Amino acid sequence: MMSQTTTIARLATRDADFDARLDALLAWEGVSDHEISARVAEIIDAVRRRGDAALIEYTNRFDRLAATAMSELTIGAERLEAAFASIPADQREALQHAAERIRSYHERQKPESWQYHESDGTMLGQKVSALDRVGIYVPGGKAAYPSSVLMNALPAHVAGVREIVMVVPTPDGVVNELVLAAAHLAGVDRVFTLGGAQAVAALAYGTESVPRVDKIVGPGNIYVATAKRAVFGQVGIDMIAGPSEILVVSDAGTDPDWLAMDLFSQAEHDEDAQAILVAWDAGHLEAVLASIERLLPTMEREAIIRESLARRGALILCEGPDQAVELINRIAPEHLELSVESPEEMVEGVRHAGAIFMGRHTAEVLGDYCAGPNHVLPTSGTARFSSPLGVYDFQKRSSLIQCSPAGADTLGRTASVLARGESLTAHARSAENRLKR
Repeated sequence: MMSQTTTIARLATRDADFDARLDALLAWEGVSDHEISARVAEIIDAVRRRGDAALIEYTNRFDRLAATAMSELTIGAERLEAAFASIPADQREALQHAAERIRSYHERQKPESWQYHESDGTMLGQKVSALDRVGIYVPGGKAAYPSSVLMNALPAHVAGVREIVMVVPTPDGVVNELVLAAAHLAGVDRVFTLGGAQAVAALAYGTESVPRVDKIVGPGNIYVATAKRAVFGQVGIDMIAGPSEILVVSDAGTDPDWLAMDLFSQAEHDEDAQAILVAWDAGHLEAVLASIERLLPTMEREAIIRESLARRGALILCEGPDQAVELINRIAPEHLELSVESPEEMVEGVRHAGAIFMGRHTAEVLGDYCAGPNHVLPTSGTARFSSPLGVYDFQKRSSLIQCSPAGADTLGRTASVLARGESLTAHARSAENRLKR
């Protein structure tokens, strides 16, 4: 039986059609179509109007359950603790190791309030406060990700959030013990076995059982993403995430088998994931392609990887390191591997990337689980203006202003002139009331 040949786009920057082909490859519309948007709007409206009853109805329908009360869709602290105690020792130790590193990294992100005094005694500053309550959406069933629990809950915990509420669907009643164990370890306060747009609506508006939150974070399918966008403004959200992405830049010094597996590591997420390799050595690209051909049939998720590479993968031949950096900033990848001899030099030119993995021994997968930095990252080119999830996402800032009498006089005279220039007389007179006579 002949082996199946892997299809993956081959691009070269010198080709006349390179720009058009790259743009087509990168194109991704993260917004759902009108039909999905309408369905999500209907679900959100039902949850707002009918509360728990709508949650039970949708959960039974979509997750194939037979719940009659919200108590059946609620997991208490004792159950979370029991899950942590019952998982195999190696899994428990791995979770603890990852949690320690993630917490330690995010502790260093924590900003402090600050203030200063001007010469006339006026004080200006900023007060940093944690959000009161956040909701964490975690994919459920067999495709559950305990690492996502740690990455979303621990920064919130470090930030000082008072209450962390987690929703996780359990299709066919499948409960992932690792997810529950991670929730216990990360300090999650409440867990509801809800998913989809209905879970997002419940967190955004609250029901008889599910408390309303201030911000919703965590990945989900197109219905979850659509619902998060729909409720934004009512609550905060982290981002509208698209499929996983990896861009690997290689100087031909890294083992082609390593690079093939690095590409697979993201392609195996789903058929829309994107894996791209950029190099300036044509022979090296051929060697990596040969590794892809040889290793792909050994992968458990071969069909998904093969489809992902065919749809959105690419091997790109560029002219050299400088052009590779130009491509990095154009693509603005979620994950960037600089698999080169001197990544410290190359990283200086990188302006747009969610997370940067430097050097041949730094596999992206380490960031997924336990390196420490957050794995919730901007996708679909949004690294041009977005950052990884962090402690700062679970805090807000208030400006502090306290004028001395002298400061009120100085600032009031300026404010009065500007206010009258805008024909806002009450503004001007409010300032003028505090002027020295």
